[in-house]
Amino acid sequence: MLSIRPATPEDVPLLSRLIHELADYEHLAHEVAMKEEDLARDGFGSQPKFRVVMAEWDGQAVGYALFFEFYSSFQGRPGLFLDDLFVRPEFRKKGIGRALLAHVAGIAWKEKHFCMRWEVLDWNAPAIKFYSDLGASFLDEWKSAVLIGDPLQAVAEEAK
Repeated sequence: MLSIRPATPEDVPLLSRLIHELADYEHLAHEVAMKEEDLARDGFGSQPKFRVVMAEWDGQAVGYALFFEFYSSFQGRPGLFLDDLFVRPEFRKKGIGRALLAHVAGIAWKEKHFCMRWEVLDWNAPAIKFYSDLGASFLDEWKSAVLIGDPLQAVAEEAK
């Protein structure tokens, strides 16, 4: 019934739709600026910036996980950052999200990454419970920070 496979360039239109569905679910649709060309270039070009696995239920696309490497100077090796984990609402409670997470964890383990890391919105109680039940640690002592848009440009211009 469930299969998980690496995404291919032919999946780009589907992946784009799923990303939009995730953004809608997270009330962040207004932040989506990605185009299919971006996904094709950055996920399937000569120097991929991310990887994706697709979940299918009886041959129908039902979810995906998008992840990429980061490096820890303290650990002296890379970790995997799980940027997106999404299952279409009508297919939740079937173990698909857990299977996607396990698949990515398997990749992290096989490739000797020191950890797998991700973020969850503080209002998303079902996701927080799901991750807690898996034994995930929450890094409450850490604050996520981001420079985006005009502030990023302003700081970047200081380098000139």
